[in-house]
Amino acid sequence: RMCGRYTSRTPAAELASYFGVDEVVAPELGARYNVAPTDETYAVAESSDGRRLGTFRWGLVPFWAKDVKVGAKMINARAEGLLDKPAFRRPFERRRCIIPADGFYEWERTSAKKKQPWYITRVDGKPMAFAGLWESWRPVKGSEEGKVRSCVIITGEPNDAVARLHDRMPVMLPPEAWDAWLDPDNDDLGSLQGLLVPAPSELLELVPVSTAVNTVTNDGPELIEPVDPDAPAPGTLL
Repeated sequence: RMCGRYTSRTPAAELASYFGVDEVVAPELGARYNVAPTDETYAVAESSDGRRLGTFRWGLVPFWAKDVKVGAKMINARAEGLLDKPAFRRPFERRRCIIPADGFYEWERTSAKKKQPWYITRVDGKPMAFAGLWESWRPVKGSEEGKVRSCVIITGEPNDAVARLHDRMPVMLPPEAWDAWLDPDNDDLGSLQGLLVPAPSELLELVPVSTAVNTVTNDGPELIEPVDPDAPAPGTLL
C-alpha cells in the first residue's frame, strides 16, 4: 500500500508559521523518522475559529464505525474515489486537512526476496503538504469522552520520478492551493478534485536508505542516511 511510512521532523512552531496557522493545539511530538499507521501525527485544519495545527491519529475512523481499530486499514484514500466511498465522501465535503511531512518512504522490489527502501523529500528541504481528510469518532454518541480525531492521506497518480517505484504517491498540495483545500465552506468538489494532481518530478529527490526502516520500532536519523543499494547486507559472505 502507499503511503505507509513517512517522517515528521519539523517542530510544531515552524509548521505553524509555514502553513499560516492561527493557533497550535498540539503537543510537541519531537522529530520522528518512522511515522506509521495508528501513530499520532500533526495535521492542519480550518474551522470557524481559524486555522489550527493539531494532532490526529493516522488512519481514518468514520464517525459510524463500531471500533477505532478500523482506522488501521484506512491510512490512504484514492483521489479518484473520494466521492464513491461513504467513509471518505463526508470528510471530503467538509473536513479536509493538510498533513505535513518532511519525506516519505517507498520500496522498490529488486528481487523475489528483496525490497530496497527509498526516502523521498523535496529538493528545497521544505515540508511536504499531503492532502488529507479528517474525521471525529466517539465511542459513546454525544459524549466527548474517548473521542478520537483521525486523518487519512490522499494518494493519486505518481510522477515520473516515483512511478518506477510505485503506481501511487501522496498528493502534495502547492501553497497556492492551501486556502481552497482547507476552506470548510468550499463545496466546489470538482475544482477540489482538480487540485489532486502529481507533484512535479523536479521537486523531489529520491535517496536509497537502509532496510532498518522496515521495522516500525526503529526510529532515528540513521533511517534517512543514504546507502549503496548494491552493497551486500551486513554479515553477508562475499
